[in-house]
Amino acid sequence: MEYLLLPRRFPSVSATRAKAWLLPLALSLALAGCATLESQGERPGGLSLPDSAPRTTGLDTPSQAEHKKMVALFGGEYKAPHAENYLNAILAKLAPASEQPSLVYKATILNTPTVNAFALPSGNLYATRGLLALANDTSEVAAVMAHEIAHVTARHASLRAEQEKRAELISQAAAVIQSRSRSEELAITSKLSIAGFSRQNELDADAIGVRVIARAGYDPYGAPRFLAALGRSTALRTSLISQKQDSKPDILSTHPSTPERIALATTAARQIAAPGIIELDRANYLSVIDKMTFGDDPSEGVLRGTKFLHPRLGFTFTAPDGFALENMTQAVLGMKSGGAEAMRLDSVRLPTTTTLESHLSSGWIDGLLESSVERTEINGIEAVLATARAGEWNFRLAVFRMGGEVYRLIYAAKALNDETDRRFRASIGTFRRISNEEATRVKPLRLEIVTATEGDTAESLSRRMVVPHHPLEHFLLLNGLEKASTLKPGEKYKIVTE
Repeated sequence: MEYLLLPRRFPSVSATRAKAWLLPLALSLALAGCATLESQGERPGGLSLPDSAPRTTGLDTPSQAEHKKMVALFGGEYKAPHAENYLNAILAKLAPASEQPSLVYKATILNTPTVNAFALPSGNLYATRGLLALANDTSEVAAVMAHEIAHVTARHASLRAEQEKRAELISQAAAVIQSRSRSEELAITSKLSIAGFSRQNELDADAIGVRVIARAGYDPYGAPRFLAALGRSTALRTSLISQKQDSKPDILSTHPSTPERIALATTAARQIAAPGIIELDRANYLSVIDKMTFGDDPSEGVLRGTKFLHPRLGFTFTAPDGFALENMTQAVLGMKSGGAEAMRLDSVRLPTTTTLESHLSSGWIDGLLESSVERTEINGIEAVLATARAGEWNFRLAVFRMGGEVYRLIYAAKALNDETDRRFRASIGTFRRISNEEATRVKPLRLEIVTATEGDTAESLSRRMVVPHHPLEHFLLLNGLEKASTLKPGEKYKIVTE
């Protein structure tokens, strides 16, 4: 079971779900087709694996096969032996303190900036480097791992599967012997029941996890601390692309709201000990993650301010000033502060016999103005430009052909006046191929652990941060600090550097 559910988990999405991956208020009004930044191959069950993902053979055990699939789905394994050994040492302490002390666990670090963790019944436990970057001490990481162990020992995955199977059988029976409206009512009731069951699983795993880390000698308050960091991370990420946060949790969500989890985890910790008693082991933990890759792996494209470069696919473009970008598995998404303008870059693989004009007219974009279709060439790349209108939104479109890939750059604005269209077209004009030399110069960002000196402040250290937007907010988040926090000389802190 997953500790968190954040984007970037699966590298493909079905056509019926494509709109859910688009920016709210804008692009969801226009796109109706499936697209990614890179064409993917399918695997059974609806999930997809990259073409380069390892395929299992008859020699693999079921657990080995599942491990390979999981690693492939999350960007591959991040090789950091020191950090991996550190996590395995934590697991060696947690397992005997768990509900099933005889089980053995093994940690794998996944090469993705997504904050996520999950465990398989086989004992394989996975943590992303994004999660390790967010955590600030050993007890916080132990809390996440204990939460995942709790899902395994409580058999939450198999119990949920049984409940889903039962609900499906009931729905099928209802469809045969009852009216359609009654059948749909039962289906909705079943979904609500499963969602409630899953949310309760998360709360149960939180409570079990707090008890386990305390028995293993870790600070039980590590759980609410990390959950608070998670809430701040989600809020910052949301604000950067101007998505509206709904204060009411989705009733179909499989996870409870973060404030609810923090409150319950804090209550569970208070029943064990008062805060501030147990050593957090912050310094040792920070030494483990020092120099760890931060953010996107260059093989998946990188953001540098409003510029996006993809060394492996061989192209770059720059968004208009004022846009905050996010590199998703499905696309590069962006929105201007205030939410009145948005953008998306994705790709589809088309036969060379399919013209860009015919692709534009194939129905993946709503409200296309046929009279606006314009064939051109941009930086030596075949391209077609057009505009579209859907509801209150207007769109400037550009599709580029590079070999077998067609890249689609889509801008949305409530008012597509001459000035706005000029800025969009200027951004389209930055789309170009990059040379091999330029590609090799793209290096990943890294965490660097620095020691504060007399006079250092959050503002002064944040100025050393190499992040696309809001360096101070990222510095505070990564170090678990509030705006009014005073740095302590001699204390170690995380910054992000090239």
